[in-house]
Amino acid sequence: MPELTPAATREGKRAADSATEMVQVVLPNDANPLGFILGGTVMHLTDIAGAIACHRHTRSLLVTAAVDGLQFLHPIKVGDLIILKARVTAAWSTSLETEVEVFSEEILTGVRRLTSRAYLTFVAIDRDGRRIPIPALILETDEDRRRAAAADLRRAERLKARKALEPGV
Repeated sequence: MPELTPAATREGKRAADSATEMVQVVLPNDANPLGFILGGTVMHLTDIAGAIACHRHTRSLLVTAAVDGLQFLHPIKVGDLIILKARVTAAWSTSLETEVEVFSEEILTGVRRLTSRAYLTFVAIDRDGRRIPIPALILETDEDRRRAAAADLRRAERLKARKALEPGV
């Protein structure tokens, strides 16, 4: 993969350009004994959906750096569809955040329900694991600006919490 120059990567991209939707049916091997999808499976799929949106934005290698605000609001049953929608909410110099919303959809009725939401942070790296610059996020709407401002607040809290975890601090 050709390396991008910092000037080329800072040109902005819109959130809509990297929006991602994944859909799959929940099968028995995805479920607990009660017939609901495992939380770990939802987390795994959330990470994948978030990564795809971020790959589309950066066109680079990425690593997951953090997951914020993952809540399980409602269970998803075997036989339902699980739908994951991811969008980039903020881009900084080498990292970016994506919001992933998870929905269940009943196959027979089409009833759709928000079941989870999480914010994932990814860091763009080269093949040697060094951070690389990424494109800015073009904020087109008031909603885009609101999401980016909220992402900045989450980032500040995340960095504060990370600093508190570092040894010797």
